[in-house]
Amino acid sequence: MQHEPRNSTEAALHDYKLGLGTFTQKMPDIAHHYNAFTEACFKEGKLSQKEKQLIALGISLYSQDEYCIIYHTKGCLDQGATEEEILESVGVAAAFGGGAAMSQAVTLVQECMTELNELKQ
Repeated sequence: MQHEPRNSTEAALHDYKLGLGTFTQKMPDIAHHYNAFTEACFKEGKLSQKEKQLIALGISLYSQDEYCIIYHTKGCLDQGATEEEILESVGVAAAFGGGAAMSQAVTLVQECMTELNELKQ
């Protein structure tokens, strides 16, 4: 039985997982190495996992990657980032990415935070 997404954020995360699963089936060696590399990059180190997620969110905003914006907004929340910390990193991304980064922040990031927080209740 398949779980039905409860909102647009959950639907996007579901689509990403499905796509990644298909890619993994077709290209297992590449997927394995990519996953190992990203896991190593996001491990706790001198920077916390929360700090790394905030950096990744900023890069996602700058590069206009909607799936990564959603994924790393969730990652920030999962690592205990507050709304203020997320919005501060958004501000830094907007300083580099201008209106394009800010437009994603004031729409998609805020929608994700709202929808993910509603799912916790």
